[in-house]
Amino acid sequence: MVADRLGAARVDYDGEGLSEDRCPAAPLPIVRAWIEAAVARSVAQGDVPEPTALSVATVDADGAPDVRTVLLRNLDERGPCFFGGLDSAKGRQLAARPLAAVSLTWPSMYRAIRMRGAVEELDSEEVEAYFRTRPWGSRIGAHASRQSERLTDRSVLEAAYEECARRWPDTGSPDDVPLPSRWGGWRVVADQVELWAGRRSRLHDRIVWDRVAPGGLDEPAAWRRSRRWP
Repeated sequence: MVADRLGAARVDYDGEGLSEDRCPAAPLPIVRAWIEAAVARSVAQGDVPEPTALSVATVDADGAPDVRTVLLRNLDERGPCFFGGLDSAKGRQLAARPLAAVSLTWPSMYRAIRMRGAVEELDSEEVEAYFRTRPWGSRIGAHASRQSERLTDRSVLEAAYEECARRWPDTGSPDDVPLPSRWGGWRVVADQVELWAGRRSRLHDRIVWDRVAPGGLDEPAAWRRSRRWP
């Protein structure tokens, strides 16, 4: 019965596809353009919730894969960035094995972006600059949460939040909540970038940029572009 219900949900992807003549020699311009298009569609049509939701896959101490969804908070020629607790599961896994695969997926647009590569921890200045832009409640939540640890009851979390809120009341200033000591961020220094565009009859387009030399996501000499079978 489950298989029948899942089969009934099958759709034929009717995306516009992706041709090589639309793909630059280095991936950053089109990656930015796709993200901007997803954000714009989220505002205009509402069918792309959380357009910067980023799946982050790591490997744990036993070699088993682990994945979670965070928010993409910065993207430049150095790579995509995300933030969170350094003592969280992802923080511990990245400290032990600084490699990750990340993806952005927009089903209503029949588009996805994948990247994989080494991960570097962001410096404290970059982390604090981002932390100051977060809403007061999110900054309080970063202090209250012992991310990834076992929680006996939600009331414990809510009590921790109220305690932190009393300690650092909202004054309207970005400095009213200090940066938690074990809160940080990471950048993926990609060795591979893939854009996927859904097409009818499962004849999808997959364009891949593989790193062939040092350089940023905006440097053509650092990349070799190719097409993959769907």
